[in-house]
Amino acid sequence: MMDDGKLSQEEIDALLKVGADDDEMDNYGTNAPNSADYLSTIEKDTLGEIGNISFGSSATTLSTLLNQKVDITTPEISIMTKADFANEFDFERVSIYVNYIEGFDGQNVFVMKSEDAAIISDIMLGGDGTSPDQELGEIHLSALQEAMNQMMGTAATSMSTVFEKRVDISPPTIKLEKPDSANTAETISEDGYMVKVSFHLRVGSLIDSHIMQVLPIPFAKQFVAQLMKASSSDGQKDAAATVELDRPQEQTNQEQRTAHTENPQYLGDHVSQNTSSIQQATFSDLEQVALNSNEKRNLDMLLDIPLNVSVELGRTKRTVKDILDLSAGSVVELDKLAGEPVDILVNEKLIAKGEVVVIDENFGVRVTDITSQSDRLMKLK
Repeated sequence: MMDDGKLSQEEIDALLKVGADDDEMDNYGTNAPNSADYLSTIEKDTLGEIGNISFGSSATTLSTLLNQKVDITTPEISIMTKADFANEFDFERVSIYVNYIEGFDGQNVFVMKSEDAAIISDIMLGGDGTSPDQELGEIHLSALQEAMNQMMGTAATSMSTVFEKRVDISPPTIKLEKPDSANTAETISEDGYMVKVSFHLRVGSLIDSHIMQVLPIPFAKQFVAQLMKASSSDGQKDAAATVELDRPQEQTNQEQRTAHTENPQYLGDHVSQNTSSIQQATFSDLEQVALNSNEKRNLDMLLDIPLNVSVELGRTKRTVKDILDLSAGSVVELDKLAGEPVDILVNEKLIAKGEVVVIDENFGVRVTDITSQSDRLMKLK
């Protein structure tokens, strides 16, 4: 700086050079942008809640498929650039592309490490996940695609409930990508900025890693706006329901005031009551239907109905093994003693007891006791 307090030409050129260098830097530098500049706190919380609900149900589906305990923690929301994507996902990965075909218009991508994908595909193919193939072939990707298809389908169903409308997705597309691949970032975002939703994924003792959801900022804001709209609609319905509940009470009070004015007796009976009037309900009298002599003989119409009469000598319980061991000549012991009365059943309802007799060459039963009318009615219920 010169003695007069002014900048020298060299200093001015140096400052201008710094500014030019800043302009020439990549617009999407490696420093992560401030997420508050793109998503408000409410929007981030809303995206986290959507992720919790959709991936919570997906975790249950994955747990059923793998027969392993699956935990997915609360997601972390952040903003990333294309350069950030290349720096953060510097490993071989599997990208699952999901397109929304109904309810929303957009695409998002789920990214997971290839070794985690190998464990899931190994279990899907009948292995135990402890020693999966390091190289993912077509059969492994197909198995992983099936798992992701069911997970994403469950997530779409949960979102349909949250957003109160049908949400449908296309079958996920699986791609195995190298560390230096930027296809995902190029596909998901045109302006270079995107939202990353990071979930901590644990599958039994086999996987303790992360799975990331990447979606463009406009699509993320579309989620938030739709959920806010659904919540606002619910609030309006609640308010309308409150008004509907209050209005009949006002009408009841008005009817009471009218009754007080027009009916002095009503006023005398209720002048000391501050609560709503409770009156006894009145119903019209039922007309007695006269039956002629033919109609009174209802029982005669039932006399020709056939009934199934059976005699039960006794019962017993046996295991499946015992039943399979039965052969010709086997003896099955019943729970009744010799000479004990047998049960007489009508349509499988006990009505009497008797003893077995032989009539000519046929067996018969002699009724020795008939159950009381009250017992028969109780058994019919």
